[in-house]
Amino acid sequence: MGAPSALPLLLLLACCWAPGGANLSQDGYWQEQNLELGTLAPLDEAISSRVWSSPDMLASQDSQPWTSDETVVAGGTVVLKCQVKDHEDSSLQWSNPAQQTLYFGEKRALRDNRIQLVKSTPHELSISISNVALADEGEYTCSIFTMPVRTAKSLVTVLGIPQKPVISGYKSSLREKDTTTLSCQSSGSKPAAQLTWRKGDQELHGESTRIQEDPNGKTFTVSSSVTFQVTREDDGADIVCSVNHESLKGADRSTAQRIEVLYTPTAKIRPDPPHPREGQKLLLHCEGRGNPVPQQYVWEKEGSVPPLKMAQESALIFPFLNKSDSGTYGCTATSNMGSYKAYYTLNVNDPSPVPSSSSTYHAIIGGIVAFIVFLLLILLIFLGHYLIRHKGTYLTHEAKGSDDAPDADTAIINAEGGQSGGDDKKEYFI
Repeated sequence: MGAPSALPLLLLLACCWAPGGANLSQDGYWQEQNLELGTLAPLDEAISSRVWSSPDMLASQDSQPWTSDETVVAGGTVVLKCQVKDHEDSSLQWSNPAQQTLYFGEKRALRDNRIQLVKSTPHELSISISNVALADEGEYTCSIFTMPVRTAKSLVTVLGIPQKPVISGYKSSLREKDTTTLSCQSSGSKPAAQLTWRKGDQELHGESTRIQEDPNGKTFTVSSSVTFQVTREDDGADIVCSVNHESLKGADRSTAQRIEVLYTPTAKIRPDPPHPREGQKLLLHCEGRGNPVPQQYVWEKEGSVPPLKMAQESALIFPFLNKSDSGTYGCTATSNMGSYKAYYTLNVNDPSPVPSSSSTYHAIIGGIVAFIVFLLLILLIFLGHYLIRHKGTYLTHEAKGSDDAPDADTAIINAEGGQSGGDDKKEYFI
């Protein structure tokens, strides 16, 4: 009797311990389940967790907890949230990667002040871990002690923040057209960061980022170098090495190295005043540029020997300009990097009369008076023209308005003696 009763148990064990495990679906088909390598569950747990699925047992899937993977920056805070639809009068539990219980329901199990309870209900258990370290990375387990025990995994990934990069390779001033190589390094990133170069706003194409694992086995040190030729425009420029990493969330983490470039001087002559005239004071400024700045200036005039001036001052002064000062002048600016000669042609113009203040005042008054006289003349011309046009019309109206005025025939008097009309006759002249 013993042998027949053991046969069903052996068949059940064979089904449960088949490679990969198998469950019978609701449709009556076997479903494979992956088993973790290197783990061996107790026999009773294996039997309880790998049984034939039936419609009744599928209803118990509401008791399966669920959670999510989380990513956190080292030093930050991560929240682990576990939820279940049907708790079956059981409590939820959180465990760390070392399978140490952190919280069972609302009860703290591990004395770590960084771990705090966020929420505890029959359907949810949420905890927070502050000041997260790289050692906190791993797979956390949420369990509910139903029959069988059900679990959910949450993978916590901790990002290592890269340190501020360090630039090396610059030792002293560079000469124009020299080629230099700078190196940059940053450690502590997880995953490995990327390095980029730029000069001011211009991108520099350095070599690919080299990656080396740090001694702790968790973070990485990255390095890169860039080689370029310098010009005089690079004097005072900043060569910047920047770290790009997801833990920085767009924040800039970079280091700048300012470089100095030595180059030959240049010069330009500027007159003051710009348009010199005879009798004026003139300064010719020799504006020298370079690194280092010119230390000596030599002034010469074509056709004259020896040099006019040789000093550290850059200006040539003419206290009182003459026509004889006209000509081409040269300024040689010299530094320990070399020399540069600039030219300027001086043409002394004739002196311009300088009006006095009184003459200016009189000129203004004379202009105003002339304008007023002109207006009066215009007014008189218009008035005379008006009177001439209206004089005959006025006399004609006066004659017609008088009772003693004769008609047109009797008003005409013989010019050679006239006609006698008596003492009471009046003479009219039109």
